[in-house]
Amino acid sequence: MTNPNVKADGGLTEAAQDVIDEIDEEDVDFLRLQFTDILGTVKNVSVPADQAEKAFTEGIYFDGSSIEGFVRIQESDMRLVPDPDTFAILPWRNSDEHASARLICDVINTSTGEPFEGDPRYVLKQALERAEELGYTVNAAPEPEFFLFEEDEDGRATTKTSDAGGYFDVAPKDLASDVRRDIIYGLEEMGFEIEASHHEVAQGQHEINFEYDDALSTADNVGTFRTVVRAIAAQHDLHATFMPKPIPRINGSGMHTHISLFKDGENAFHDEDDEFDLSDEAHSFIAGILEHAPALAAVTNPTVNSYKRLVPGYEAPVYVAWSDRNRSALIRKPAARIPAASRIEARFPDPSCNPYLAFAVLIHAGLDGIERDLDCPDPVRENIYEFDEEKREEYGIDTLPENLGEAIDELEADETVYGALGEHIGPKFVQAKSQEHQDYLVDVSDWEIDRYLEKF
Repeated sequence: MTNPNVKADGGLTEAAQDVIDEIDEEDVDFLRLQFTDILGTVKNVSVPADQAEKAFTEGIYFDGSSIEGFVRIQESDMRLVPDPDTFAILPWRNSDEHASARLICDVINTSTGEPFEGDPRYVLKQALERAEELGYTVNAAPEPEFFLFEEDEDGRATTKTSDAGGYFDVAPKDLASDVRRDIIYGLEEMGFEIEASHHEVAQGQHEINFEYDDALSTADNVGTFRTVVRAIAAQHDLHATFMPKPIPRINGSGMHTHISLFKDGENAFHDEDDEFDLSDEAHSFIAGILEHAPALAAVTNPTVNSYKRLVPGYEAPVYVAWSDRNRSALIRKPAARIPAASRIEARFPDPSCNPYLAFAVLIHAGLDGIERDLDCPDPVRENIYEFDEEKREEYGIDTLPENLGEAIDELEADETVYGALGEHIGPKFVQAKSQEHQDYLVDVSDWEIDRYLEKF
């Protein structure tokens, strides 16, 4: 594999050199070279800024054997190659006013010199290559929700919400508006274009929406978003969590994901002659996601806790259907003011997912629908939450898996979705998540103790 940061004559590419120049101009003293493990946790190797040129030309080596789902101990050497397009100054400075910056990296297998198959970013790149072979580019825009909780006297997270606000509330009920403002300032310093922010339905729950971008950049942005939100919340002595359902019996946090395909500079999802302004490709893309939804859930909703959110009655979609009007379906077609904005919204992912893997499997599932020319079912315009089982059967509406174990079984049985993860990540992801589910099954919860200990 040739180094994308080095020209044929051995010099740095213009993009890499621009980063070197900005490091000098901004007085950056440390670089965080970031990558992501298969569970979506952001990792980083910190190097002095004067190592930037070496990072671009040679890469920075690290031991991959300690990273979740990477490699065995006997094949542990990995190399990080920074992507210069991801350079950003972190929105907080050291006490001596020097700046730190981050670069998101691709992981290279040192034994072959090729991209490491266990790198989630590489898995998404493979999905985008498949789309490109069909003539498409992929745009995505997620809406990651999060909770802000107070910390105790030891600085540990509680589940006591920082405000008593509700949907779109303002101060004084929404006491976290200043925190959201500071988060937005921090994100804008890192190059985000913020569209809107507001208090969500539950107490302590918030949403900040940022501008859509190509799917790879958007996946990078999700990891950055979570890091910035947590860091700035901590400056306010608050704990930000993207856990899907931290408090029982109230709404959980989702990561509604908007997706569109473009071909030859035009939105391939738009057709003004269609009743829903959706093209044949869009209908087939929807059909592909609906067909593979049970398996997709293992990746888009990858924790035991994810399935505490995916229950009827709390605005989380559990029914495998689509709609152009209501939000009870798995997929919604949002209203679009202009043709370029035609898109679909997958409402079931949650913010605990690995964004690279989640986007990759959604893309593969949708493209499978296009390649097989799948027929899309009719939209369901009624509120599915109000359907009984008989009516759901009449409409042919299935439900998502009820727990992580069922979702993993669906994943292993689905060649398209499981195959999208690749030969390295697929088995390791299943192994890690099966173990998580088993650990949950053998644990005894406080709920069980409270309900049964004195009763029996």
